[in-house]
Amino acid sequence: MTRFLLRRLGSLVVVLLVLSAVVFVLQQVSPGDPARASLGANASRQAVAAERSRLGLDDPLPVQFLRFIGNALHGDFGTSFRTHRAVATDLASALPATVELVLAAFVIALVLAALFAASAALSWPFAGVYRGVLLIGATAPPFLLALGGIILFYAQLGWLPASGRGDGGPGAEIAHLVLPATVLAIAPALAIGRILRAGLETTLAADHIRTARSKGIGEAGILAHHVVRNAIGPALSMAGLQLGFMFAGDVVVEQVFSWPGMGNYLANSIPTSDFPAIAAVTLVLGAVYVVVNTVADVLQTAADPRLA
Repeated sequence: MTRFLLRRLGSLVVVLLVLSAVVFVLQQVSPGDPARASLGANASRQAVAAERSRLGLDDPLPVQFLRFIGNALHGDFGTSFRTHRAVATDLASALPATVELVLAAFVIALVLAALFAASAALSWPFAGVYRGVLLIGATAPPFLLALGGIILFYAQLGWLPASGRGDGGPGAEIAHLVLPATVLAIAPALAIGRILRAGLETTLAADHIRTARSKGIGEAGILAHHVVRNAIGPALSMAGLQLGFMFAGDVVVEQVFSWPGMGNYLANSIPTSDFPAIAAVTLVLGAVYVVVNTVADVLQTAADPRLA
């Protein structure tokens, strides 16, 4: 297990370095001049040249890359061309909203996935209807699902707010969170639920489960004490993968619901070629994705040490 952890940590460091290199290269080859973007389109050539020198853009590429890595490790991503604030300050404001949205969506996804798997494995009444609704929701584009939710639950029924994070206390915040979190949770719920269902069905067909049934143990007891541990490993791996995808793919949901998170911040930074902001969000979300999947691998191995 120790060797496995060391290998995973080593892989984590390598992947983060590769991600940093990719972001740095994309910055170098992207159209536009960061110095001119910082000063504005009407800046003189002399001012742009001075700004390039101040930003270190005239230094050799290896020097720029090492400085980029060093600054990132210290949480220094430069100044946003759009907001004219330190990017780290902007991220400190946007990151909690994204974490709140993604974690709420992840909890919803786990609940929906568990219901999907259990309904198939135990043949509950109306299980087919539930699975069909979840399948339709997961195959719909996120923006279409979001718009449909707004039309139904805000415009028609008036049950839930359509945008923003809410500032009227815990009740208002939860109400604002329900729609975007559910939209973000639907597709991961189906992916996790399918893997968990396959694990449950395989385990339920095993010989030791038939023996447990012959002893008079009920299906719920068999599921709780004999099935879940053997079936949970692949589902954990998929859950970690989907959690990473949720962090990386919530841009559309945040845009539709005007959720003040990192996805919204990134979407607003792209049209203005705000290179420091784009690079910072890409690095942070990429790092979260890699770390989450590493943790999922460790948990999967803890559940089944044979995988180490």
